[in-house]
Amino acid sequence: MLDQLTPFGGALAQLEYLPNDFHVMHPGSHVKCAVTGALIELEELKYWSVARQEAYATIDASLKAELFARQHRS
Repeated sequence: MLDQLTPFGGALAQLEYLPNDFHVMHPGSHVKCAVTGALIELEELKYWSVARQEAYATIDASLKAELFARQHRS
């Protein structure tokens, strides 16, 4: 699955999300938004969660994920 080609011709990357950066664990050109499923080019990746280790295509998707996580915390 990690080397699955995306419609853009590049492989999906596996990243470790850090507070101000990310580390490429498995090379690729894109990641998938955890909320929308949209493909995000690594050069365009701006939003992610360190706690959930997820990428988001937009700030709205990031907020939606955060609100969902807060509602489901015990």
